[in-house]
Amino acid sequence: MSQSSTRVVIADDHPLVRGALREAVAGAIAGAEILECGDLEQLGAALEKSGGADLVLLDLSMPGVRGFSGLMYLRAQHPDTPVIVVSGNEDRSVMRRCIDFGASGYIPKTTDIEVMRQAIRAVLAGATWTPPDVDLAAPADKETADIVRRLASLTPQQVRVLMMLSEGLLNKQIAYELSVSEATVKAHVSAILQKLGVDSRTQAVIVASKIEAGQWQADAAS
Repeated sequence: MSQSSTRVVIADDHPLVRGALREAVAGAIAGAEILECGDLEQLGAALEKSGGADLVLLDLSMPGVRGFSGLMYLRAQHPDTPVIVVSGNEDRSVMRRCIDFGASGYIPKTTDIEVMRQAIRAVLAGATWTPPDVDLAAPADKETADIVRRLASLTPQQVRVLMMLSEGLLNKQIAYELSVSEATVKAHVSAILQKLGVDSRTQAVIVASKIEAGQWQADAAS
């Protein structure tokens, strides 16, 4: 590809990783406009300011992100923007779940730079890319598929509220962080409970944590 208008956003909190990804993108797309972000807030601001992007390379372990929440938020806020998850986690089930949540690709950070470029070109051409040994044809187990479907139905603001519930924040604290009223937060919480089919905030947090299956926490601790 050689469109000079192609805009790619790299979202990772490690400058060295961003530099490597910038090199991969520059080699894959001649003349690409490349933006860099270090956390979820910067990513949202960059997409808003630039009017969107043709591709986002997303790390799921950066500040402002819990589990798959960054991907969920991005897919809800910008459903037409392809997302490639670039992560140090090489668990194949994690890769599969990212695709289930709407990612167009998953590139392990250990991937050779030329293979990264092939993956970027493939996704920009409309394909889905993962390491070849990831089986995307096999159906997800019923419980996982149901949880993914329910979580994917949340709006961007509801995803943010659920993230904050998972962190133990109270309605008052969430209202302050989002610059909205407590009544608005309560309405979001009620909608979240309804969409997830649960009766309490605690149950909602449990549902959200189930999809992680401890994998991201373990990855962060390693």
